[in-house]
Amino acid sequence: MIELKTPEEIKIMAESGKRLHESVQELLPKIKAGITTYEIDKEAERLIRKNGAEPSFKRVKGYNWTVCVPINEQIVHTRPSKKRIVKDGDLFTLDIGAYYQGFHSDYATSFVVGDSIDPGIDRFLKVGKQTLDKAIEKAKTGHYIGEISKTIQEEIYGNGYFIHKELTGHGIGRELHEDPFVPGFLDRPVEKTYKMRPGLVIAIEIIYSMGTEKIAYEQGDDWSIVTRDGSLAACFEHTVAISDKNTCILT
Repeated sequence: MIELKTPEEIKIMAESGKRLHESVQELLPKIKAGITTYEIDKEAERLIRKNGAEPSFKRVKGYNWTVCVPINEQIVHTRPSKKRIVKDGDLFTLDIGAYYQGFHSDYATSFVVGDSIDPGIDRFLKVGKQTLDKAIEKAKTGHYIGEISKTIQEEIYGNGYFIHKELTGHGIGRELHEDPFVPGFLDRPVEKTYKMRPGLVIAIEIIYSMGTEKIAYEQGDDWSIVTRDGSLAACFEHTVAISDKNTCILT
């Protein structure tokens, strides 16, 4: 069941997104070589609480951390660890959410740690960012979810990369994950997908890799999902709200 939000509820979600954005802006400069992903998690929680919200991800059953921190071949859901030390040249993904007055916001970004960057990785990340921008342009009242999916599919595959079809964007609100799913590929005619209406709030995610569609669970870990061939992966995500007049990026 898709729960459309009232204008008042979207205002609260916008405030959740604002507080999340402020926390992320404070956190990102601290993600440097030598820090552990556990230390990143603790700082993320401190900042979110300082900014008057709570960590969304801690409200997910069985997940006890503020962030997911995939590195390199890790795609999503990687837990923080006292043993994992961030290194120069790592392709790092920060996936993070805030919970404020009963509503969630969700955001992710990927970047290379340090100053040097391989041109191939630079292109890979630019394609992901641009794809998210183009997908958000399709998120409008009267459009179909399939238009978002089609855009992601065309941009990612058209640039020689791969989508992980098991991993999708999603509705968001009182729960972190709600209906509808927002796939990164089109598996049916566009007009057979959900027609967007005012009050819809969704987290649009670009989840992709350099070398394969195929995923696997990291050995010895029931959360972290990795590329089966070990190729680099990235994720870009924004929470967006759709009204009868415009679309607002909340994060």
